[in-house]
Amino acid sequence: MALLVNPWEALMGWLARMDPSRREIFLASLALLVLFAIGTTGYALLEGWSVMDGLYMTFITLSTIGFQEIHTLSDAGRLFTLGLGITGIGLLTFVVARSAQLLLASERLRERQNMKQINELSDHYIICGYGRVGQRLAEDLMAADKPFVVVDISDEEIADLRDKEHLYVQGNAEEEEILKQAGLDRARCLILTLPEDSSNVFVALTAREMNPDLFILARTVDHDNRSKLLHAGADKVIAPSEVGADRMAQVVLRPNVDDFMERVLHANALSLQIDEVEVHPSAPLAGQSLAESNFRQQFDAVVIGIIDAETGNITFNPTPSARIEAGDILIVLGDSEVIHALREKVCTP
Repeated sequence: MALLVNPWEALMGWLARMDPSRREIFLASLALLVLFAIGTTGYALLEGWSVMDGLYMTFITLSTIGFQEIHTLSDAGRLFTLGLGITGIGLLTFVVARSAQLLLASERLRERQNMKQINELSDHYIICGYGRVGQRLAEDLMAADKPFVVVDISDEEIADLRDKEHLYVQGNAEEEEILKQAGLDRARCLILTLPEDSSNVFVALTAREMNPDLFILARTVDHDNRSKLLHAGADKVIAPSEVGADRMAQVVLRPNVDDFMERVLHANALSLQIDEVEVHPSAPLAGQSLAESNFRQQFDAVVIGIIDAETGNITFNPTPSARIEAGDILIVLGDSEVIHALREKVCTP
């Protein structure tokens, strides 16, 4: 007896823990399956049909397809069909309607969770435009474990963002409200990769007015529009076509140098990367020279440049006597774990 009671109790407990909407759909679907079995059996008993004929007749009745009867029905068979249709069509309509409601509720819940996560972000990146450039940027930011939000108006691109579980805001990036939803006032950087330069100019103007301290990086299709983007508020403008042309020239003219840089920048064979590390006030490294810190031997990394905190001047290949002051930015070549340790333990108080 216990063997019969325990599975039943387990089923009741599972149903009790289920979401009410899902429980309704599950029970209605179960009832629909039972109704299919009753219909198939009923036609077999009342009309003497085969199981396949009974199942097919039950299906076309419940689905309201409206094909003609397989065989001529008796009065009892017609009454049975009438009851089967009234019961089954109503049940099927309920299952479809509740499933649609549950799907809609799930979409709304996903949207609320998406916006909640965005509202909790700060010091994040905003990518306007999820084309080929925007997608590559999102991949790189994801690989670097940097928080970001994508703004795009296309349903297709938004669906792709949902599938990849990226944070997003659907809408026109030229509208202030959309930029507010993306957390522009709390963002670290705005990256403009919209297909039209005119749109990038307008968004740069709007964003600069909304957040004067924001760093704005813009893409331009036409080199002649670079100055317009800079005047609109962009801090840096990049033309991908020019970058591609420069890279191709580098491969042709200096193939070995290009191969070395590719290995370093993409951390392929050497497992190295070039990164920047800011020296915060009261950090252990602040006030020391490279020689005093024994940087190369202690951290197994190379300082290839120092950006002065006051003047912004860059010192390439600094000498051992070069001093590291608070606020300076070190351009470092080394293993990713070493650079992380520098950032967290040596250059931070």
